[in-house]
Amino acid sequence: MARFLPQCVAELAEIVAAAADEQSPLAVCGSETKRNIGRTCAIADVLSTAAIRGIKLYEPEELVLTVYSGTPLGEIEAALAQRDQHLAFEPPRFHRLLGTEGPTSIGGVVATGLSGPRRMTAGAVRDHVLGFQAVNGRGELIKAGGRVVKNVTGYDLSKLMAGSFGTLAVLSEITLKVLPRPARVQTLVAQGVGAREGVSLLSRALGGPFVASGAAWLPPQLAGNGDSLAAIRLEGTAESVAARGLALRTALSAFSGTLDHDESCALWQSVGEVEGLADMAGAVWRISVPPMSGPDILEAVPGATGFLDWGGGLVWLLVPETGDCAAERIRAAVAKVGGHATLFRASAEMRRTIPVFQPLEGPLAALTRRVKESFDPLHILNPGRMYPDF
Repeated sequence: MARFLPQCVAELAEIVAAAADEQSPLAVCGSETKRNIGRTCAIADVLSTAAIRGIKLYEPEELVLTVYSGTPLGEIEAALAQRDQHLAFEPPRFHRLLGTEGPTSIGGVVATGLSGPRRMTAGAVRDHVLGFQAVNGRGELIKAGGRVVKNVTGYDLSKLMAGSFGTLAVLSEITLKVLPRPARVQTLVAQGVGAREGVSLLSRALGGPFVASGAAWLPPQLAGNGDSLAAIRLEGTAESVAARGLALRTALSAFSGTLDHDESCALWQSVGEVEGLADMAGAVWRISVPPMSGPDILEAVPGATGFLDWGGGLVWLLVPETGDCAAERIRAAVAKVGGHATLFRASAEMRRTIPVFQPLEGPLAALTRRVKESFDPLHILNPGRMYPDF
C-alpha cells in the first residue's frame, strides 16, 4: 500500500495523473477525521491533502477567505475570531460520534458538505463556497467560481463539489464567504414538551419576527435534566437578543427557561456534533425531511433514540446495529414524506452491505453517473465511497 502526501498542488496533480495512467484507484482524504462516513471500500493507495495547508488570502473587510484544502479548521476559526468573524454554516467535527481524533481539515468539511444547527438560516456549506481549485480524475487542474458571488457565472461547480466526498476531484484550494460573529447568544427553552408539541412550538417561533438561528428538540435521555425540551437560539447584539427574547417569551409563554451565552454555546455545539448519541452503542442515521415530519420519523422506529435539529427537519436516530440497522423501515418512512436518509455511523461491515446514502433511481442515477464520468472518467477517485457501482 502506498500513501501519498503531496506538499504542493503541482505534486498533487502529478500523483493523480500517474494514478490515471495506471488506472490505479486512490482513497482521497484530508486529515481522515471523517473516514468512517460512507461505504467501506478496499483501496490500497491513500492520497492525503493534509500537507497542502495554509491561509492564502484573508480580506476581513470583503468577508472573503481563501485557504488550501489541508488547512485545519481550528486554524481558520482562530484567524477569523481575531476579527470577530466566523464560518456561519457552523461546521461540526463529529470526533466523538465517529471515534476519530486530530484536526479536521477545511477540505474535508467542504467535501462532506456537513453543516451545523445554523444551516436552516445561514445556508449549507455549498452556499458559502465562492470558488475552488481542484485536480480532476485525469490529473488536470481545474478552477471554478471567484472571490465574489457576482463573478460566479455558468455552472456553479462549487455547489457540486460540496458533499461529493472526493469522488469528483481532489480539492486543493477553497474560497469561502465569512460573516461577522454574533456578540451575544441566548437560548430559550420549553421543558416537558413531546416531539410533536415541540416541533409545533419551534415552527411558530421560526415563523415569527424573532430571527432565530437554531431550533432543536431533545428527548429526556438527551436533554440532561430528566425532561424533554424544545430550544430556540437567538444571536446578535446584546440589546437585540434581549429584545427578541422578551418578545418571544411574550408570544410563546412555553419558552420559560433561558440559557446564557456560555450555556447556549455548549448546548448548540453538543446538538451540532451529536454528542448525546456519541457514547451510546448502535448505528446512527442522519435523516433530512420536511420539518413537520420529523416526529413521524422518530415514531417509525419503535425503541430508537433520537432528537431533532433544524426545527424538526434533521433527525438524528440511534438504532441497534442488527439486521439492516432499520434501513428498510427508515427509508419507507422517508419515502412517505420526502427526503433522504444516510447511515452516518455503523461498523465497516454494515457500511459495506447496507446502502449508506439514499439509493439513486432512474434519471437521477443516470445524471449522477454522467457527472462522475465527466470529472473522473476512469473512476480512480474514491470509487465506491458513495455508491457501489461508481
